[in-house]
Amino acid sequence: MGVDRPEEGDVPPDGHADHRDDEGGGGGRGGRGGGVQAETRYRQEYYADLRVAVTAEESVTAQRSAAREQAAVEKWGETAKESRWMWAEYQRKWPPGERERVDTSDDPPGSWRGDANRILYPADNNRVEAACGRIAEREREKISPALRAIESQDPDRHLIGFDDRLKGRDRIKEKVYDGIELLKRSPEEAVSLVYDTIRYTFQYGEARYTQGVRTDIERLKDQGFELYKLKNSWSDDQYKGINSQWTVPDTGQRFEVQFHTRISFEAKQLTHEAYERLRSQQADAFEELVLEAFQKKVTAEVPVPPGADGIPDYPERGADAR
Repeated sequence: MGVDRPEEGDVPPDGHADHRDDEGGGGGRGGRGGGVQAETRYRQEYYADLRVAVTAEESVTAQRSAAREQAAVEKWGETAKESRWMWAEYQRKWPPGERERVDTSDDPPGSWRGDANRILYPADNNRVEAACGRIAEREREKISPALRAIESQDPDRHLIGFDDRLKGRDRIKEKVYDGIELLKRSPEEAVSLVYDTIRYTFQYGEARYTQGVRTDIERLKDQGFELYKLKNSWSDDQYKGINSQWTVPDTGQRFEVQFHTRISFEAKQLTHEAYERLRSQQADAFEELVLEAFQKKVTAEVPVPPGADGIPDYPERGADAR
């Protein structure tokens, strides 16, 4: 609801309406053309009324947004229930195989062995352990305190999964082994290629998502972190959300920050096992089709927050990029 602003001529520079009679006492001040009475309210009263009107309009808008978001959550509840049933049916056809116990009986003391016959012998394993220790120290002393400080600046969103911010060392070592063997990198270089050894997730309400993400990107920069990469996947058909990678300038340490709504995060969790199965490249062609169809079905039900797909990638992809 709009509120009429007084004309400039209605309110003198001192902020008060002119109530004085003419000097000669011969009647009131002359009326304005057309019989419009002079504005007699104080300027402060006008702005008070304006604030009330704006607050009322914002309240109505917030209530409508909350109602839409609640309806989306209720609809998503049914989708999630159906998706869990679909995943159970998938597992009936393709039961998860029992992981073979890794035999380390012949390995030298201090070595590490993982799946697919991956092994780090003591010298390399010790160097990887030392690198992981440095990562944990950087997370504890600098990165997490900064992320908590950013979180405190806006009560309308929060960090979720904070206890899992450090990637498990077995998963790190799997990737490090591949970096050493396939890319011929040193253990330290191979560790540095694992961009998500430290990872965080911000979760927002849908109505505030886009502005919240833009603001938090600037807050991360204000903390001295450098944006290395940002990928906006809100237009994708198998994953919804934004993933970003950041660098700590003085150490070169990289970490990941994901930006989600409640529903997009739950969809990610629901499809995680399908994603891991596809990533393993152990599924045959038909199973891959089923897994991809499952991911698309879940992802299609995730509402896209207004304007979210307009947040640009960094570095920006060309117009023809996919």
